[in-house]
Amino acid sequence: MKRVLISADMEGATGTVLPTDVAAGTPEYQRFRRLLTGDVNAAVAGFADAGADEVIVNDAHCGMNNVLIEELDPRALLITGRHKPLGMMQGLEDGVDAVAFVGYHTGAGEQGVLAHTYLSHSILGVRIDGRPADEGTLNALVAAEAGIPVVLVTGDDATCHQAAAYAPGCRTVAVKRAISRHAAVCRTPAATSAEIRREAAAALGAPLPRPATEAAGHVVEIDLDSPHQAERACSLPGVTASGPRRVRLESPDAREALRRFRALTWVIGGGREGDWT
Repeated sequence: MKRVLISADMEGATGTVLPTDVAAGTPEYQRFRRLLTGDVNAAVAGFADAGADEVIVNDAHCGMNNVLIEELDPRALLITGRHKPLGMMQGLEDGVDAVAFVGYHTGAGEQGVLAHTYLSHSILGVRIDGRPADEGTLNALVAAEAGIPVVLVTGDDATCHQAAAYAPGCRTVAVKRAISRHAAVCRTPAATSAEIRREAAAALGAPLPRPATEAAGHVVEIDLDSPHQAERACSLPGVTASGPRRVRLESPDAREALRRFRALTWVIGGGREGDWT
């Protein structure tokens, strides 16, 4: 029995380029929910083509209720809603054989459409074990620790390029070519859906790599946009300052690193100041 988990973010979906495209409550958001669902459906169809018996879709963007269930491929199951223990990786423990990152994006301080790491503000850069990291990097480490490979990544061209570092050998689909943080050369949904389906089928149809399952410690460093945010972050156990605007956390394994990093974003997210001059 083959089971696949799709972690579905939104910034890297077909056509999205502006914050209003991915922010609930805007007219544009309703339109792009449909395009995100289309990317997800293409991946579901491709995995089914390759013999997947079950595809679990974890809605992983913001409030985590963006995928339109009424338009979702009926062969899929949908994990929707907030307060998931594993966040973007919820469903990993459901006996899956492979993971796909659909609609992903680059990290804070990097080139790419709607680039950020968990927060659209406050975080300027993240490194894991001394190397630049984005959400895909951390999520792939969690999957690798469970012995589960990331076999497909979709997003802009920069995201696909970075995927080669954290998921060597994975299939990628660049649905747009980044011009800036808020502009891209976008392919049409018909074109991206066809390629996502094709690459998903090829990814699952090939022998699946098996990452090492041994847990390892990790050091996560985060650059923040102000000293007061660093002070807030250091109120968490295990978080220490390594500069006026830089903090670090150490973790015995990737799953714990994800848990602690998410907690840190909640704390600093509440410390953002409003606009003033």
